[in-house]
Amino acid sequence: MLRIFKVSEDSLNPVIREGDFVLTSKIPFLLARLKPGDIVVLDHPIHGRLIKKIEKISADGREIYVIGTHEFSLDSRQFGPVSRQIILGKVIWHSRRPGR
Repeated sequence: MLRIFKVSEDSLNPVIREGDFVLTSKIPFLLARLKPGDIVVLDHPIHGRLIKKIEKISADGREIYVIGTHEFSLDSRQFGPVSRQIILGKVIWHSRRPGR
């Protein structure tokens, strides 16, 4: 239910940067729904593991639109909505990489 990931992209820069660590949990999926503003780690079938912020969720909850804060972020603006099934977890803790 809990997983640690090392961030390998600057998609959410300056909030979360390459080299930072995040702890994710699937528990929020059971206790509360995902909502806009939540940060999630997902395993996109084409683009691999990504960390993004939820921008919006369709009324039926099937389509989740994710965005990055970095100007050139690869996100739902390019690849469209994602399904809940590819979300690995919601970020519940964040640590800056050492030396920053």
